Amino acid sequence: MRHGHGYRKLGRTSSHRAALLKNLSIAIIKSGKIETTVEKAKELRSYIERLITRARVGDFNAHRAVFAALQDKECTNKLVNEIAPNYKERNGGYTRIIKTKTRRGDAATLAYIELV
Repeated sequence: MRHGHGYRKLGRTSSHRAALLKNLSIAIIKSGKIETTVEKAKELRSYIERLITRARVGDFNAHRAVFAALQDKECTNKLVNEIAPNYKERNGGYTRIIKTKTRRGDAATLAYIELV
C-alpha cells in the first residue's frame, strides 16, 4: 500500500526523476508556461514552489540553494532577481495547472503549468 507516500515515481529511477524535474523547472523559468502530463505537472508544482520560496529571500545563500537544484546560472539569476521578487507578499500558490487535452499516442492527459 502507498499510504502517506509523498511523491510520484513517474516510472523512473530516482536520478532520472531528479533530472526530469530539474529540466522541467529550467523550462518553466525560461518560458513561464509549459505543456506536460498532469502527473509531471503536479510533481513539478511542489518542486518549483519550494525553489521560488527559497529564492524570495534573495541573498547569497538563496542563490547557492537554487543553483544547487538547477545547475543553470542564467535560470538561477532570472529566478532570484526577476521572478521571486514578484511573490514577496504571496504565501505559496505560485503556479497554476490547467488541464488541456488527451495525447493521441498514449492517451495521457496533458496540462499547462504556468507561473501565476
